[in-house]
Amino acid sequence: MAMSPLPDSRTEPDGSAVIRVLSYNIRSMRDDRAALARVIRACAPDLVFLQEAPRFFRWRKKASRLAMATDLVVLGGGATAAGPLLLCSLRATVEQTEDVLLPLTPGLHRRGFATAVVRFGGARLGVLNCHLSLQDDERYAQAGQALDRLKAMDAPHAILAGDLNEPPTGRAFRLLTGALRDAWTARPWGGEHTYPSAGAHRRIDAILATEGVEILGCGVPSDLPGLTEADLRAATDHLPVLAALRVPAS
Repeated sequence: MAMSPLPDSRTEPDGSAVIRVLSYNIRSMRDDRAALARVIRACAPDLVFLQEAPRFFRWRKKASRLAMATDLVVLGGGATAAGPLLLCSLRATVEQTEDVLLPLTPGLHRRGFATAVVRFGGARLGVLNCHLSLQDDERYAQAGQALDRLKAMDAPHAILAGDLNEPPTGRAFRLLTGALRDAWTARPWGGEHTYPSAGAHRRIDAILATEGVEILGCGVPSDLPGLTEADLRAATDHLPVLAALRVPAS
């Protein structure tokens, strides 16, 4: 059955903005990069939250090539945030960006946040991209740090998205949804499960937003022009999460 269409990006006469937001774990671009670019382009996003972006040799060049291939620009993050990378469309006016490295737990991967404050029309919002730890206690602590960081941005509206590495019943996920709205739960659209890309049966990737942001639809896209199941399987080991959100004018 075909999905109802997800609203297109636009700026309303009152200054509010409808934006498309994409969250996607891209496994260091080790898979089919052309398929990855086609998936992102088909989603027509204004903001892209990528996890596991390239972090080593020539990582900036790889990030900029992906941005060019998807008609986007690099907003922030990458190796300087230990993996989370933000891309945006030319609709965005960037106020500030900051990459945050989190405390390193011996024996575990370094983690970080890619953050920014951006405007679309008259709508101003903070954004935070995260890839939480595989270890339960550290993951819970990082979720709390993410909420603190969002609050410190002092933007009237905010979006947090990323690979949370646990399902909605997990402690860290529940901590986040105690403060933010889970876009899939609020307005499901498309598919639910994000991992693995072949035979997905877990929802560990999410887009969350503050109370004033209107959620128009969120889920794993499948019925979009230019998007194929083959590309979704070939691009990386996660499926993307796409949301349409209306952000009020500030």
